[in-house]
Amino acid sequence: MQSKKRFMRLWPKFLAAILLLALLVPLLTAARRRLYPIKFEAEIRAAAALYNIDPLLLLALIRTESSFDPRAVSSAGARGLTQIMPETFRWLQGKTGERLPLDALFEPEVAIGYGALLLHLLLEEFTEIETALAAYHAGRGQVNAWLRDPAVSRDGAMLDHIPVPATRHYVQKVTHAHHQYTKLYGGNKHGR
Repeated sequence: MQSKKRFMRLWPKFLAAILLLALLVPLLTAARRRLYPIKFEAEIRAAAALYNIDPLLLLALIRTESSFDPRAVSSAGARGLTQIMPETFRWLQGKTGERLPLDALFEPEVAIGYGALLLHLLLEEFTEIETALAAYHAGRGQVNAWLRDPAVSRDGAMLDHIPVPATRHYVQKVTHAHHQYTKLYGGNKHGR
């Protein structure tokens, strides 16, 4: 009898807590979606499908690189949504056969397409997402040098740790954003 009285007394509080939770979960999800928005969705999906990469990984990379600013220019001279350096853009154009001016990287479709191509090539070369992201940030040559260093890579194929704090932080930011996008918007729809 005591437990029934206690249950009846606590029932309104229990019900109020459930209702409050039911209201808070969508609000929290909406707030997280504002922190991790989807922008340039059509261009990202098209480029991800073309190069067989996870569109949410590409989205996370763009969020980290430029915060979705198509006119972004880094202090080192990287340009556009995917922050591609001029020499990298020229190298990638050698693979596509295109001859575009450097300012074309300010066009979302161009920047996303070339960023996806670069990420695809790095994923093919390094296979591990974190290693490919390190190469996107620090360069292929630097990552290959790290892979030859037994203090950084035991097997020469995967980085045990990233010795440069800025690159390590970059990889952590992109992988965290990728995790958040996957939780918020669903699993991998293309590629890896």
